[in-house]
Parts: sequence; C-alpha cells; structure tokens
Amino acid sequence: MFPSKALLSIVLIALSAVDASPLRREAAPTLAFNARMNARASDVNIADADRARAQAMINASFSKRAGSSSFSIASAVTAYTAQVGVGSPATQYTLLIDTGSSNTWVGANTPYTRTNTSVDTGNSVSVSYGSGRFSGEEYLDTVTLSSDLVITGQSIGVAKNAQGFNGVDGILGVGPTDLTQGTVSNVGLVPTVTDNLYSKGAIGTEALGVYFAPGGSAGELTFGGSDSSKTTSSVNYVPLTTTSPSSEYWGIDQSIAYGSSTILSATAGIVDTGTTLILIATDAFEKYQSATGATLDSNTGLLMITSDQYANLQTLNFNIGGTSYGLTPNGQIWPRSLNTDIGGSSDNIYLVVNDIGSNSGNGLDFINGYSFLQRFYSVFDTTNHQVGFATTSSTSAVSN
Repeated sequence: MFPSKALLSIVLIALSAVDASPLRREAAPTLAFNARMNARASDVNIADADRARAQAMINASFSKRAGSSSFSIASAVTAYTAQVGVGSPATQYTLLIDTGSSNTWVGANTPYTRTNTSVDTGNSVSVSYGSGRFSGEEYLDTVTLSSDLVITGQSIGVAKNAQGFNGVDGILGVGPTDLTQGTVSNVGLVPTVTDNLYSKGAIGTEALGVYFAPGGSAGELTFGGSDSSKTTSSVNYVPLTTTSPSSEYWGIDQSIAYGSSTILSATAGIVDTGTTLILIATDAFEKYQSATGATLDSNTGLLMITSDQYANLQTLNFNIGGTSYGLTPNGQIWPRSLNTDIGGSSDNIYLVVNDIGSNSGNGLDFINGYSFLQRFYSVFDTTNHQVGFATTSSTSAVSN
C-alpha cells in the first residue's frame, strides 16, 4: 500500500482540487496486471492477515525501518502480478505489484539471469515484510515493463534467500522512495521504477494510476497520470496528510458515515493496494457492526449478515476532501463466488469492512484497501503530493 516525510515537510495547499494538476490523462504508458487468489488463502484468516499488516504499519517507527522498511502484499489473499522483463535479452519474471513497498527484486523462484546489461554494485540488499523477507545482492539492470516502459540502470535486488513468496519471483515496488531507506548497503535512498521513468523523461509527472477490473480478474497501472477510458468522472485530488504514521505511506484524511450517521470522524489513514479489506478503527468498526446487525464469523474473520440484513444495508460514505465516495451495499460484501477461497460458506454473505485492531487517534485509523479501490480509480501522485479518486463503471456494479 504509499510518501516521504521529506515530501510532506513541504507546505501543502489545503485545498481539494478537481483535475488541478497537469496530469497526463490520455495515451499514458500502461502496464496490465492479473489478479489471482493467493495459493495459501485457505490457510489464511483474511481479516487477521490484513490486521497484522496494519498493526505493523502503525507500530513501526520510521527511524527504525532499516531492514524492515516496507510491508508487501505477499500475504494478501488477493495478489496482483505483472510480467516484468529484466536484462537484455530480457528474462520474464512474475512480480507482485505493491504500492506499500518500494524495492523491486527478483529471484524468489525463477533465477536471475545475468546479461550484458547487468552490473553488480557489490551492495547487499535486505527487506523484511509482514510475512516474509528476502536478502541478496543489488544489481543495476534494464527493466522492461512494456514496450513503452523500458528503464536502463534500474536498481534491483537479486534474492539469495527469500521466504514467503510461493509462486512468484519477487516484487515490483511502486511505493514512496523513502521506504527504501536502509534496505541497500552503502546507499541512502534507492530510486524506484517510477522515479527513474520520471527522471529519464519517459513520463512527465511522477504519478501512478491504478485500475482494478470488476470481479478482481485483472487491472492496469498507468505511469505518468490516469487513464480516462477507465473512469466515469473527473479525478478529485486531495493533499497528502501530515499526520504520522499515515504520512509515511500514501496517507489522506477522511471521515466515514454509514448512511447519514458518522462512524469515523475526520482522521488520517492510508490508501493501500496491499490490503484486501477496508479496515477502520475499532470504535468505528463497533458502530458499523451494530448498525448492520452483523455477526463475526470465526472461520473467515469477517462480519456476516443475513439476506434480510443485506437488503437493508445502507451506503457507506467516504468523505475525502469534500467529495463523498459512496460504497454501495454490493460494494460492501465479499464476492460470493470467492467465499470458499477464504474458508467461508458459498451461501453466506460476508462484509469487507473490518477492525484495524486499535481505536481511533493513532494517526492511522483506516486503510482503504482493494475492496475500496476496485470501486474507485486511484492516482498516487508524487510530483504534486496528492492522491486522487474517480468513479468507474464498477462503482455501482452488483457483481459481488
């Protein structure tokens, strides 16, 4: 699931803007990705996995991030992977896409193949994640995301040891650069793939648009802006929060109302592709559970409602920068076709809103994860220190 304290030390204009920045919205280079259920999903309580990631983010001291600087989607029930080429000629690797970590690395399964473009820097690299880690050597090499997105001299980690990455070769880290601090020996910060695309002039704005296709089958990353063919509204931007620890990731301020009743007052949290559910502070979660009449299912860790309760479910409204993003009743439930993949019953109705594990006031009181982002297009804009959202054709879909 994210920007640096250095960026946030800049005075931000506290004004929500609609398409206020000159972000490229047409013909921007894109990278398609696929979604798949994690092979370990049947052994994972989806809520516990998300909550562990959230608590690690809340409790981690930014000054102590060396060696444990980011949190990946390796343990997520739903994983998003892209085919990425490294070297020339390129070897193709299946990499997890994560906006919550920033190191790009390969070698967890498919071995790294050295070519004429490979440069061993002699530096070691090590990153620990919520449920795994890798360590190895740093190389500079050519990384090919697509025919329009070729990066020469990109820092990559080559794993000698990797734990917790079954079925994938590594991570494509597209989070804030500061999350690389302390991960590579003899180096301060490591430029990300997005950093290098921008510095080399391949994109005009250091921004990343994220689109999840309805049903979780596929999606698209747009480098340098947003893809208007995937949206049904203008992109509304809000400045990054200055509240720690949310400010260390892609953090924003928002409030949440169930119907017309506020369950979480304006506070800071983050937007994170690496979190499957929507997590909210414990006190807000208790209000949501009470309002919906849901009961906790011990097998999945999710709230469960009856058909009658689903019929009476109200819209969950996320107020972000003065714009309300309404998560419909159907958007609040787990896709029923995937119930058995998370240890649930095919006939049950599960809610995707869950407990973050701590009361509000911790500086990270919510996580708008995949369950939110599959209904709204998102843009992570480093250049203009902002995050944007837009509606899509799936915002009001009833596919779940």
